[in-house]
Amino acid sequence: MRVLVVSAPLQGHLLPLVPLALAWRDAGHDVVIASGGDALTVDLGGLAAHDVAPGFAFGRIAGRVLLRHPLLARRELAGRAGTAVVGELFGAANATFVDAVVALARRERPDLIVYEPLGVAGGVAAERIGVPGVLQENNLFPAADLVAAVAASRPMRRQRIGTPAATITVSPPSLTGPRPGLPMRAVPYSGGGEVPAWLLRAGERPRIIVSRSTVAGPGGGDPTAAIIAAAPAVDADIVLVRPPGRLPRLPPNVRAVGRVPLDRVLPYATAYVHHGGAGSVLGALAAGVPQLVVPGPGDRRHNAEVVERRGAGLGVAARAITPDVLTRLVTDAALRKAAGEVRDEMAAMPPPTDLVPELTTLYT
Repeated sequence: MRVLVVSAPLQGHLLPLVPLALAWRDAGHDVVIASGGDALTVDLGGLAAHDVAPGFAFGRIAGRVLLRHPLLARRELAGRAGTAVVGELFGAANATFVDAVVALARRERPDLIVYEPLGVAGGVAAERIGVPGVLQENNLFPAADLVAAVAASRPMRRQRIGTPAATITVSPPSLTGPRPGLPMRAVPYSGGGEVPAWLLRAGERPRIIVSRSTVAGPGGGDPTAAIIAAAPAVDADIVLVRPPGRLPRLPPNVRAVGRVPLDRVLPYATAYVHHGGAGSVLGALAAGVPQLVVPGPGDRRHNAEVVERRGAGLGVAARAITPDVLTRLVTDAALRKAAGEVRDEMAAMPPPTDLVPELTTLYT
């Protein structure tokens, strides 16, 4: 069987799809990835990949869309626009590579196309060549709502996105409520990389991992400066992953490292501070680690509120991160208990390998 996996050309969109793609490959099927941009600059586990969006620049696309919708842009930057803006943003994005995805599908002749909610070019391709499409959730918004928003956008409303033959949901029910579809465990995948040995064992003191978004843009999502300022008054070791630009002199309890696979690092951490992407949220939960989510544009405020409502972490603006906040993050037993409960809930969900036989029947 041949499977085409399609995502928007962004790391945070493609990486959550890789574990299922690898499960297909390891079961003896041929798998081809269609994406682009920075998503293809990381280790995809040896999967064949095609760049369907050469020169993709999401920042330019977003700038044009937001200029056309100034009132919605204000709500989007505050994380209060729901799906109203994301549909136009990713409608414009998909319009730049939908023809390339359809051409690739016609050339590769897959038996099944798996796509993510903001990579609906995959759904268009499935409809065009007449094969089943599988919609794979990769964030905390309902997948069908996001697809509907993109389908209604001005750039994509003339495209026909076929009804998926199956929808995979990865959100733990205690976090977002039950959703229709095939449940699957969200298996964190960070795109490979080397890890210093000291990050693969617990430290003598609590350890806080800090990361930031792979997508540059407005919204104050980088907590690095606030973390450095607060660090001297926090009884913990702090690790800055892929910090921005030139750093000031770091306090003794702060170290900086380059890109490391967070899925391997987080199990040895006490807490995780990040920008609020869905992959980061689910990665922390899979490790049972309390997290501090910085609210911001797009889905980041929604994600922070979901985590805080579940009791598995804190939602705190970057400028409001203080020593007391970080101390609570590593000492609050209730946060750790809730994070552990969600970890166990996720572990009980079917792994990607369990879904491959069921999805194969869509073709046979």
